[in-house]
Amino acid sequence: MQEMFINHLYQKALALFVCLFIVSCGSGGDSTQTPVVEPPAVTTPTDDFTNISLQRSITKAQPMTGIVFWDNHQVWSSANKNQMMDAVALEFSYIAINEIVKGEGIYDWSYIESKLDAIASRNHQAVFRFYYAFPGRDTTVPDYIKNRTDYSETQGLSEGRTTSFPDWTNEELQQFTKAFHTQFSERYDNDKRLAFIQVGFGLWGEYHIYDGPMLISETFPSQAYQSEFLEHLTATYVTLPWSISIDASNQQYSPIVGSNQLFAINFGLFDDSFMHEQHSGYNEQAWNALDYNERYKVAPQGGEFSYVAATDQVTALTPNTGSYGVSYEEFAEKFHVSYMIGNDTYTRGLATEQPISRIKEASINSGYEFTVTTFATNSTSSEVTVKNTGVAPIYYDAFVTVNGVSATESLKGLLPNVSKKFLVSSGGESPTLTIESEHILSTQTIEFNADL
Repeated sequence: MQEMFINHLYQKALALFVCLFIVSCGSGGDSTQTPVVEPPAVTTPTDDFTNISLQRSITKAQPMTGIVFWDNHQVWSSANKNQMMDAVALEFSYIAINEIVKGEGIYDWSYIESKLDAIASRNHQAVFRFYYAFPGRDTTVPDYIKNRTDYSETQGLSEGRTTSFPDWTNEELQQFTKAFHTQFSERYDNDKRLAFIQVGFGLWGEYHIYDGPMLISETFPSQAYQSEFLEHLTATYVTLPWSISIDASNQQYSPIVGSNQLFAINFGLFDDSFMHEQHSGYNEQAWNALDYNERYKVAPQGGEFSYVAATDQVTALTPNTGSYGVSYEEFAEKFHVSYMIGNDTYTRGLATEQPISRIKEASINSGYEFTVTTFATNSTSSEVTVKNTGVAPIYYDAFVTVNGVSATESLKGLLPNVSKKFLVSSGGESPTLTIESEHILSTQTIEFNADL
């Protein structure tokens, strides 16, 4: 019975197959096939981008840029503190190494921590410069090295004052100097409170002893050790940008210009007599020798307004003319200045000081400046075009962000007058656009201009 039932099903299936074959091939022996009609394609409505209106302007000094005051400036304890906090974004301090190193392998970071915390409390980041020699002072070489029998410092007159100079014949000093930067980097390479560091040898760490006993391999390190030291720094600091003085262009005591390997290191530059009357002579030659017009693309450039003449700092920010007929803005654009120490542009209550509004203006005209030129969204994403309308790039990662979602590409390295479009995986009808960076204080913001 079961076998008969299966056979019956087989016969019905065969008949159905024959019927379908005849229908598909046509009837009456006609070989013309019936056209197969495809079902209409399903069209997904296009989610077009819609331009977003946006009005923004930069209102204060941007993080990691602008005119720099010392961390002990009297304004920080004055009635004008709050106004000045928006006019500058950076504070500078020399760092005496023996304030940190109390013995062989003994580091006390409280000196650094107190400075960083105080600066950050004013919503600013720090610029530090390490030094061993300062006119009229003892060296900052740690005592445990000074007490060695094979260590002997030199004393001489510098700026009319008795000054001590390190003993660079001493191997322990050489090895310690590298070890110090290793230790510092381990703690502070990614510290948001610290924007940049400056390093170097000689007076003030400015890569020269212009007044005093300039003795290579004795009061000033040998070129061989300098090479070793610079290679060590580039391997040690991964995130934190570091700069050296333009005086390192001098081939009589620096190996940099004569070495392709050292020249290729991504160090920044600082000029400690910026905008003095004869700046177009030696200073500009030094900038050129270190290829500043390419170097700024990867590392920050800055320095300090000149003290060559007593009035240089006070008059450097004179609108349109500066101290000697050329404005700060013209200098900043030419040398791609991100920051410039100008502690005495705002002096101790003198009638010649620059107004806070001018200091803020000069700060805004330093470094990067972002302008959003297009902003469009759909339901799931955004397209944002940003132009750097400043004079230098930003040297840390920063990201175009919509509704808290960041683009995958960074603004880091976006050169002046260059635009770039960023795609962000967030949109909507009322989007919020910001620029976010993990390398600024939580209380800081990166502003931008927009007129859309």
